[in-house]
Amino acid sequence: MDSTGKKWAESVLEKLNTKLTAQATRLGDMIPYVPENGIYPDMGKRDIVWWTNGFWAGMLWQMYHATGNELYKITAESNEDRLDEAFTKYTGLHHDVGFMWLHTAVANYRLTGNERSKARGLHAAHLLAGRYNPRGKFIRSWNRDRSGWVIIDSMLNIPLLYWAKDTLDDPRFGYVAEDHADTVMNNIVRSDGSVNHIGVFDPTNGEILETPGGQGYESGSSWSRGQSWAIYGFALSYKHTGKKKYLDTAKKVAHYFISQVEQNDWIPLVDFRAPKEPVMIDTSAGLCAACGFLEISKHVGEYEKEFYVNAAVKILQAIEKNYANWNTDEDSIINYSTGSYHDEENSEVPIIYADYYFVEAILRLLDKDFLIW
Repeated sequence: MDSTGKKWAESVLEKLNTKLTAQATRLGDMIPYVPENGIYPDMGKRDIVWWTNGFWAGMLWQMYHATGNELYKITAESNEDRLDEAFTKYTGLHHDVGFMWLHTAVANYRLTGNERSKARGLHAAHLLAGRYNPRGKFIRSWNRDRSGWVIIDSMLNIPLLYWAKDTLDDPRFGYVAEDHADTVMNNIVRSDGSVNHIGVFDPTNGEILETPGGQGYESGSSWSRGQSWAIYGFALSYKHTGKKKYLDTAKKVAHYFISQVEQNDWIPLVDFRAPKEPVMIDTSAGLCAACGFLEISKHVGEYEKEFYVNAAVKILQAIEKNYANWNTDEDSIINYSTGSYHDEENSEVPIIYADYYFVEAILRLLDKDFLIW
């Protein structure tokens, strides 16, 4: 990144600090998701086991690490405390316990050494490992009657297992994570770098049965946030294992993503293989992918590094220019995220995880982030 890009990132960090200080002061221990009329309702009251309930705290821990502002730490800790209710409820928790407790308890433990936070993170890791199917060699994603279902989002949950492996010096957590990553790599990632959202496996033997469209347009299409989950998830599996096949997979999916998003001025469509009309955007896909590109850039040579960093910066600048809301009286930062292609309720709206990935990417450009994953 050149000096102009760095100055831009520094100016964005100043605006982030101002906006997030205002939000943290206003929200207290509330858990945000999607704002309504510019104000966050409390997702903790609506659904304490909802999968996005850790992202706000993750954003706060990133900002605490970067700025030292105690407000961020105190607010993040209050969110973590509230998630104990999710453990108590239990019903409704699934593979997204990684998203929920990596960003809360594990982040807290990494930065402060808090033993209660360590226990919470390990509790979540045991729940995730308990979803492992030893015949199919995958971690079951959802609940209900879907014992053989795996979704690409899972790749950003298994870092919880890599953390538990290192924390407990227990290799079984790593075996589960790698088995799962291999199953996803071999069955859900396509040869051209595009990605299925869902793989349905026979839970008795691991045979792949079908690949439904899921949150994309249809089976065989290319849901953009699914691409980003794969990019970042496989890059992180490489970081934790050193196995080149994971980095190669991350790069393959990244190249496909870049080839698609470049055609739309670096703003990702919800699905890269959907009909041209209506035009539907998902900024969160670009922001998560940018974090993935920046992770890949750490593990390649200088020439390649420039390629991935430049792609990340182009996405971040395009999204900030067109979709950032810096009004401190309104909640959320980045607009135009879309939950899924056929989701009429949360289509092109602010969603909390877009803000998280934006914050992480900006801080990473400035070498002020820390590893939450």
